[in-house]
Amino acid sequence: MIVQLPAWEKLAKVIIWQQIGELKGKKILDFGSGKGITADHFAADNQVTAIEPSEDMLANQVNTNGYRQIVGSTDELKKLPSETFDYILCHNVLEYADDREIIVGEFYRLLKPSGKLSIVKHNRNGRVMQMIVLLNNFDEANNLLDGHNSNAQQFGTINYYDDKDIIEWCDGFTLQETYGLRTFWDLQQNQEIQKDEDWQKKMIDIEMKVSQNPDFQKIAFFHHLIFEKQVNENL
Repeated sequence: MIVQLPAWEKLAKVIIWQQIGELKGKKILDFGSGKGITADHFAADNQVTAIEPSEDMLANQVNTNGYRQIVGSTDELKKLPSETFDYILCHNVLEYADDREIIVGEFYRLLKPSGKLSIVKHNRNGRVMQMIVLLNNFDEANNLLDGHNSNAQQFGTINYYDDKDIIEWCDGFTLQETYGLRTFWDLQQNQEIQKDEDWQKKMIDIEMKVSQNPDFQKIAFFHHLIFEKQVNENL
């Protein structure tokens, strides 16, 4: 890692990157890129464009590998040429967007045929686990179970959506892979052990081991979905 990160954030990024796999020589778009850590990681071997609306995030930007940074949101997507990118990343973003169906449609337009879309999203069941096990917040857990949204301290209302909603918003995508993310480690309350690199390695290994197991995916805090743009063979 280039920068020092809290253990939970470091583990999340390493696992997501492993789930995506090695990318080289690709054109990549990171939408909602935050501080740019993921954009910078992939920019080492790829041509990366990052879009981020928050100037506060960009104040602490990481950009050692020379990716292109754009400040803005959906309007900036619309300015980009069609079929430009091999891979689009959108991690923990759509929950906070009012125009997410439009965004997903733009992703489809911007991807090359057979291009990939990586989505990281909240899992409602995992949030219920967090409320009960970590925070003793029974009221919030019951609200979630009743179908209501919740709140993230930094970003505001978490507008939950189902994994299958991406395809409903744009039926040109097919779901290729589903992974669980943050299945175990948030439940470990020993803050000191989380700083131990050997512990982190073991946790990454076991998270990866269960990440494609549907039983464990049900309780993971997040889901990582990888879609592929369908090729219209009639064209």
